[in-house]
Amino acid sequence: MKKQKQKLKKQEKPEKLLGVEDSGRGPVIGPLVMAGVMIPAHIEEKFKEAGVKDSKLLTPSSRRRLADMIKKNSEFAIIRIWPYEIDFGNHAGINLNKLEAIKSAQIINDMQPDRVIIDCPSPNIPKWQAEVEKRLQKKTKVICEHKADVNHPVVSAASIIAKVARDEEIEKIQGRIPVEIGSGYPADPITKKFLEKNWDKYEDIFRKSWQTWKRHKNKKVQKKVFDFE
Repeated sequence: MKKQKQKLKKQEKPEKLLGVEDSGRGPVIGPLVMAGVMIPAHIEEKFKEAGVKDSKLLTPSSRRRLADMIKKNSEFAIIRIWPYEIDFGNHAGINLNKLEAIKSAQIINDMQPDRVIIDCPSPNIPKWQAEVEKRLQKKTKVICEHKADVNHPVVSAASIIAKVARDEEIEKIQGRIPVEIGSGYPADPITKKFLEKNWDKYEDIFRKSWQTWKRHKNKKVQKKVFDFE
């Protein structure tokens, strides 16, 4: 009697889940950093158990510790968008939302996930999602949400990687400037003071298309006009 061969079921590959988040949209100093973190979807809960959450809810030391853990247990990508690139984009009609859509698509194309969750920077989620999807090289399930960094551990992980990378860039900038620059955010009193006295120095660190920087330039131009009169 012939033995019937049992057909072995092919083992399903685990779904590759990617989270994408940014850090540093608002500062007048330094880069905007975007990060992608990709993991097998079934281990996402383990990230949560390890303490992974929105980077804004963590101390700097916790972020650094978790960033090391995340990097060891995932595939990740980091894109630094420098001030000159942000300024060029604004002059060319590419605002920060569109620039983020372009870079999000770049991360997705490079990492090739099965599904991606992105913390949407725009109030118009469908329109922004369409900006991402039209740049994708292959069909991918894209989920764009507000507060995705709070609701999805894989996006929280990306927020941690992005924040730590941006903090490192600010530290590098501070390392070559003899006075305190602060966090780079316009509301930071230290940054305000630094900008007021140094807006026309260290020009590569500033986002010159920001109104915060332009106001200081305009003050100088006005002062010159009044002095001439």
